[in-house]
Amino acid sequence: MRRPFFAVLGGMGSLATESYVRLVNEGTHARNDQEYLDYVVFNDASVPDRTAFITGQSDDDPFPVIADDIAKATAMGASFIVLTCNTAHYFYDHFQALTPVPILHMPRGAVRRLSTLYPHAPSGTCGRVGFLGTMGSRAAGVYRQAVEEAGYEFVEPDDALQDRITSLIYDDVKGTGGLNLERYESVLRDMLDPSGPVRADALILGCTELSVLNEAFPMPQLPLVDAQAVLVDDTIARAKALRAS
Repeated sequence: MRRPFFAVLGGMGSLATESYVRLVNEGTHARNDQEYLDYVVFNDASVPDRTAFITGQSDDDPFPVIADDIAKATAMGASFIVLTCNTAHYFYDHFQALTPVPILHMPRGAVRRLSTLYPHAPSGTCGRVGFLGTMGSRAAGVYRQAVEEAGYEFVEPDDALQDRITSLIYDDVKGTGGLNLERYESVLRDMLDPSGPVRADALILGCTELSVLNEAFPMPQLPLVDAQAVLVDDTIARAKALRAS
């Protein structure tokens, strides 16, 4: 009997997809080939830019391309689907309506982890949650909704900080592939600065390109939740539970 497998919808930032798959493999702690998880990866680099479409800068709609991948994953018999692009969760409800196969929701998973690590007031000390992601993710509102439903105040960077975040995503990781610790760390510090424009108590990295930076330059001393890292944990837990059932 064929073991259950999951489908990864990637390619929307191929370096980020590679990072996700590598982390899943590492996190499985396999001792031989057979202990690795079973999955298929759609590295669909043809998916149009999500931010450009959501913000009205482009009419090139990414939905039909991702929907086609979902249809193929469903036909193949995937037990669940992983959507590795944060911004693409703008379409999540419409994607889930296309298939009976559950699609993991990255923003909700990240906020669940945030609630565990940094409880909100009055029981905890975390009130303001700063978001780092694309302009498309901000416009989509998927993280704002999840954060506010969990009882936190959702705060966004000002224009100058957003420009620096956008540059990290598009110029560095998506562009040259160059990862600069100083540029990355300075953004995090300014988001957390109690006298700065954001004054966040904790941060959510809501872009897989930022997750690439977080993998390269981990900073466990900072109150930070990496949505992709949480997605990796959720993927492994779900896949192992299916295998054991």
